[in-house]
Amino acid sequence: MANFASDNTAPVHPKVMQALIDANSGNMPAYGHDPITEKLQETVRMTFGAPQARAFPVFNGSACNGLALARMIRPYELILAHRQSHINNDECGLPEFFTGGKIIGLEGDHAKLTIASIGDLIETTLGHAPHTSRPKVISLTQSTELGAVYSLDELNDLTAFAKTHGLCVHMDGARLANAVASLGCAPADVVAGVDILSFGGTKNGAMLAEAAVILNPDLIEDFAYIHKRAGQLPSKARYVSAQLKALLDNDLWLDLGRHANAMASALREGLIDRAGVGLLHPVEANELFVTLPKATADRLFARGHRFYNWPAEGPDAYRLVTSFATSEDDVKIFLDDC
Repeated sequence: MANFASDNTAPVHPKVMQALIDANSGNMPAYGHDPITEKLQETVRMTFGAPQARAFPVFNGSACNGLALARMIRPYELILAHRQSHINNDECGLPEFFTGGKIIGLEGDHAKLTIASIGDLIETTLGHAPHTSRPKVISLTQSTELGAVYSLDELNDLTAFAKTHGLCVHMDGARLANAVASLGCAPADVVAGVDILSFGGTKNGAMLAEAAVILNPDLIEDFAYIHKRAGQLPSKARYVSAQLKALLDNDLWLDLGRHANAMASALREGLIDRAGVGLLHPVEANELFVTLPKATADRLFARGHRFYNWPAEGPDAYRLVTSFATSEDDVKIFLDDC
């Protein structure tokens, strides 16, 4: 039966597993001084067109986000994010724990931030200084928690607005591969204007590997201390770096993202004309949010298919997530059982 519960349920991609096996040979320097991590730095710089960037491998996305944000704000400052963002809803307050600051959840269609909502918040808070915390960081999720993708124009407008107002820009790129594949552009175009990127690997073929990619060289200093203090500096960093490098080499990460997106599009095409099925958000990456008749959902669950009810979008709303491991047969079996 098909599993559309999450891209986190997918296995490790064979090329990533092979990279781990290859890394498991002999002794190497610890704490990121190994040749694999050093080569990862070169690969990251080339991938994102950022010759001064530095990647700090970590074990999971929540920590990656928290560390990135901790480098950019002080305890009396604000992180502006969408109300439905992962950092606001699904990280148990970790970013606020690491930073001492506060997340403000803003509105926007399809979990996208808008200049209007950010501007209103800035005006309100700065007009009441120092009694309210000061806005400092805009956090953008690409692709969003509702499966939408910021266009390059939207990103350029938001990052330009941020710089005009003295704000840093963080990008939660847990599904960046899906977003870049959807846009069909260079990765560098998507992160232009971003100060720190949380680069995701775990949802896209890695075992447990993410990286805080510091794109703004002014923020590199002192990040190593934050990295270590949070318990995210791997002593055997080669095993984390090997996973990330395997994904980036020959654009494997983008190939996997394209496949996941294609499977989501196939699901959409198969569902859209079914009686009682509604599409809640555009399908621009690898997530679908749909309404299903209860009888249909119950039948699919009874036949062993896995996906989530999503009450935040309504009582009859469900989320389906594809991955690099989703097959055409998975899609066909699911649609046949609908």
